[in-house]
Amino acid sequence: MTAQAGTGRTNQKQRTRTAIVAAARDLMDTGAEVTMPAIARAALVSEATAYRYFPDLPSLISEALAGVWPPPAEALAPVADSTGPVERVAFACEFLLRGILARQGSVRAMIAATITRPETVTTRPGVRFGLIDHALLPLEDTLGARDPDGFTQLKRDLAVVVSAEAFFTLTDLCGLDPDAAITSAVRTATTLTEAAVRAIA
Repeated sequence: MTAQAGTGRTNQKQRTRTAIVAAARDLMDTGAEVTMPAIARAALVSEATAYRYFPDLPSLISEALAGVWPPPAEALAPVADSTGPVERVAFACEFLLRGILARQGSVRAMIAATITRPETVTTRPGVRFGLIDHALLPLEDTLGARDPDGFTQLKRDLAVVVSAEAFFTLTDLCGLDPDAAITSAVRTATTLTEAAVRAIA
């Protein structure tokens, strides 16, 4: 094989990989169900080809999501000047859940895959944790310094609420429409934060 032929083959592989990732991202943006067959069809490749580049759906979704979610500081820029953890947590919760609603097909696919294959859980983006940490920055020198364990517990409590799982519980099982589900989750997240703030007042 000539060097030129080898380079051409490498370039073709890169183009194929890029096409698969782009098709996954386009499908995710619709909010529709995200599956490997659907992505392969959109990328104009066979399902077998898609699996040659990505061993499973979570790894493909994870790569497609790279760069889609902004860094926490950028996401919370509208409340950057706020020193109120309650306001910041409320904003972070709504920001995350609105993003999940917009990409719910891919989020559902990722959750389903990691439930049936727990070993793939590390491919989940974990966006909530960065948002929660950034939202709670005003409490680092108060609650974080006085009661580190309590501060850690607050973050764990919020991780349960500021999450796709909570959102889908409210929509799928409780029958709330998306806006009502987001309002409910934000209320719970702010209640937890308010309780923590009162504890150090």
